[in-house]
Amino acid sequence: MRKILFTLSLGLLSQWTFSQTIINRNPEIDAMVKEVSSDSLESYVRKLASYNSRHTLSTDTQNGMPAAQDWVLSKFNHFAESSNGRMTAEIEKFTIPGDGRRIEQDSPGANVVATLKGTDPNDDRIFILSAHMDSRNKNVMDADNFAPGANDDGSGTAAVIELARVMASHSFPATIKFVAFTGEEQGLKGATYMADKAKEEGWNIAAVLNNDIIGNSESSGTLLKDNLKMRVFSETIPVAETEEEARVRRYTGADNDSKSRQLARYIKELGERYVDQFEIKLIYRPDRFLRGGDQTSFARNGFTAVRLSEMNENFPHQHENVRVEDGVQYGDLPEFMDFEYLRKVSGINLASLATLAHSAGQPENVKIDVRGLSNHSILLWEAPKVGKVKGYYVLMRETSSPVWEKKFFTTDTNLTLPYSKDNYFFSVQSVSENGSESLSVFPTPLSR
Repeated sequence: MRKILFTLSLGLLSQWTFSQTIINRNPEIDAMVKEVSSDSLESYVRKLASYNSRHTLSTDTQNGMPAAQDWVLSKFNHFAESSNGRMTAEIEKFTIPGDGRRIEQDSPGANVVATLKGTDPNDDRIFILSAHMDSRNKNVMDADNFAPGANDDGSGTAAVIELARVMASHSFPATIKFVAFTGEEQGLKGATYMADKAKEEGWNIAAVLNNDIIGNSESSGTLLKDNLKMRVFSETIPVAETEEEARVRRYTGADNDSKSRQLARYIKELGERYVDQFEIKLIYRPDRFLRGGDQTSFARNGFTAVRLSEMNENFPHQHENVRVEDGVQYGDLPEFMDFEYLRKVSGINLASLATLAHSAGQPENVKIDVRGLSNHSILLWEAPKVGKVKGYYVLMRETSSPVWEKKFFTTDTNLTLPYSKDNYFFSVQSVSENGSESLSVFPTPLSR
């Protein structure tokens, strides 16, 4: 990935080193990305799809959801053996309140969770990698008939399992949770339970990467086949935005700079850095048109969350009973998936998640000076609360650009740039001693 870098001194652009430079990949993260296996992912998907049904309301302990959850737990526990005690796993049980719609009465629910504890006792950040493991048929209340759910969302669950395998033997300052939710098809029940618990208990969730339908490269209807692109959905105006936050957003023109939008840009940059010949498309919606996913539960509670999904969905193989009709095979079966494509999407998740968990905290109190009219832009900030930094990047883009276009490095906590704040947007991210970048922070005005 090519970036334009500048040498900075004393917080000012005192020397222009204008050069095209390849940003180096972190060797440890690069090796982890390369360790992700399409064969492993396929084996997980086929195992998940072999259960008769993973419907949330399935009670079959031999061939239903409880059995599938036990299997996922066994995989997590096996991987934990390589973690030197840092990874633990559990099936977290809870009661899903009856809603008279998709949950007719109070019913048991459970999420399967592996926690890779961070090594820095002062770093309470939590990064969540998630998917939902429940499946469904055309009738969302059908808990008994065959519902393999290979791509929706066996693909996302397989990615969660595979990243737990690869990352368990590595250490990170921050904590990572690998989560297989239940109840997504019944109304985001498992994710809502965890998001509400996190808010009530004050978890410091720094980012949620939710993967839902990530293993198919061929669309229905249009007959497009594209294994070189994927989508990241992010909310524009935060659903949990306060009146004061809305006022600042309108005042600064930051409609395209929500925290989840910054996370989406981050995933695009890191994913394309580590996974060759692959493009991440930023979709300016919280989810697909008039649809939703588990990331919504976290966004509602003010957490930064995005959805990762395949570029083109194949609807005869989604939310359909397995059958042959007019010579067409319907149903969410493994044979309609592209496991090399799933490997690439999983690698993008790993590159983003590992860099985030290795990073220092975000810069604090990021401001842009508006105390006087000037064609220069002055940014000021404070050091992050956790982690050791070697410096900071000030990011810049034109107002019409979806992605950051330039990065300016400095070791100070302020920077003056000869670019007008009228014409550009800015953001600031910390750079840890190992070179990992934090999520960036959009500045608020410093007016006095």
